[in-house]
Amino acid sequence: MSPTGISILGATGSIGASTLDVLARNPERYRLYAVSAHSRMDRLAEIIRVHHPEHAVVSDEAAADKLAALLKEAGVRCSISWGSEALSEMASADEVEVVMAAIVGAAALAPTLAAARSGKRILLANKEALVMSGSLLLEAVREGGAELLPVDSEHNAIFQCLPAGFDYGLARGNIVKLLLTASGGPFRTLPAERFGDITPEMAVAHPNWVMGRKISVDSATMMNKGLEVIEAHWLFGVDAERIEVVIHPQSMIHSMVQYVDGSVIAQMGNPDMRTPIAHALAWPERIRSGVEPVDFSRLAGLSFEAPDPVRFPCLRLAYQALKAAGTAPAILNAANEVAVAAFLAGRLSFAAIARLVEETLAAIVAVPASCLDTVLGADREARSVANALLARAEKSR
Repeated sequence: MSPTGISILGATGSIGASTLDVLARNPERYRLYAVSAHSRMDRLAEIIRVHHPEHAVVSDEAAADKLAALLKEAGVRCSISWGSEALSEMASADEVEVVMAAIVGAAALAPTLAAARSGKRILLANKEALVMSGSLLLEAVREGGAELLPVDSEHNAIFQCLPAGFDYGLARGNIVKLLLTASGGPFRTLPAERFGDITPEMAVAHPNWVMGRKISVDSATMMNKGLEVIEAHWLFGVDAERIEVVIHPQSMIHSMVQYVDGSVIAQMGNPDMRTPIAHALAWPERIRSGVEPVDFSRLAGLSFEAPDPVRFPCLRLAYQALKAAGTAPAILNAANEVAVAAFLAGRLSFAAIARLVEETLAAIVAVPASCLDTVLGADREARSVANALLARAEKSR
C-alpha cells in the first residue's frame, strides 16, 4: 500500500511541528505532499529541507520570493505558490488524502471547506472553521463525503469516549453531558483585583502546554474553552445546556462523557498534542506518537473545580453567542481576535479583552449564517466595530 498523502495547513506553528514529528515516526505510512505558512519563511525553509514536500503555499509574492531564495541557497527544490486560492488548491489536490487544518483564524475557512468538498479526511485543529461556520462546514463534509476528525485535545478525547461505530445522532440520546476540561491557565488562582497587572508575557506563559501567543491568551481568558464549547456543539450535536466546562489543573484528563447509566468515560494522557494528532491520522487504528506513557505511581492527584464566572467572563460570552446562533459566533471570534491582538500590542488591558468582545456583540445584530459570504461579512463588520470601539477607548484615556 502506498503512503497516504498529507497536506499541513499551518506547518510552522506548534500543531504543525507536532504533526511533522508524528509523520517522521511513521514514514512507511505517510508522505508529506504540501505545507503552508503565513510568515516564518526561515522555519518553513527548514521544514522543506528536512521533510521534502513537493509543494509550499505562502501568503503573498514577497514571502514566496523570500522562500525561493532560502531554498536556492540550501540547494532544495520545491514548488511554491501564494494566496488564498493556492491554499484551497493545496487542500483539495488529488495527491492529498489527509489535510491537517492548523491555520489560526478566519484564513482557514476557505481551504477547510475546499478539503471537505473534495472528500478529504480533515484533521481539524483550527477552531474558527466550526466556530464561524459550523453548519456550512458540516454540510460540505456531508456533500463531499469527507471525514472530519477533531485534533483539539478536548474534542479528540470526547471522540475517543463515544461508542465505537455509533452514529452521533444515536449516541446523543445516551449522553447526559459532555465535560470539557480546562487547565484554568496561568491566572486560575490570581485574585481578580490583580488582573489589571497582567502583562502579555504573563499571559502567554501557559503552565501545561506550549502554544502560540494568541491561543495562550485565549487560554488565560478561557475564551479558548468558550470556542471549544461552540465546536463541541457542532461536532457532536449536543446543545449548550449539555456541554459543561470543568477546570482540571493537571491536564491529564482531556475530557469526559457522562452517560445516562451513571458512567463517566474519560480519556487520559500526558499533555502532548502528538497523541490526538496520531489518533486522528490513523483512526481507527493506533500508531506511534512519541508521547511518554502515564506513570500513575507518580501522579500526585487529580483535582477539579468549576470555572469562576467573575474571573473568566469570556466563557459566558461564548455560551451567549452559541445560543444566539447565526453569525453571533463569528462576531464573537472576530472581536476576540481584535482584542487579543490589541492586548499583545500593549493597547488594551487584559481585563478589557472581555469588555471589548461584549460591546462588539451588543453592537451587531446576528443574522442566519446562510453562506460563506455572510459569515465573512459578519467577520469584517465585527472587526470594524471592535477596532472603532478600541480607538474610542484609547482616545478617552
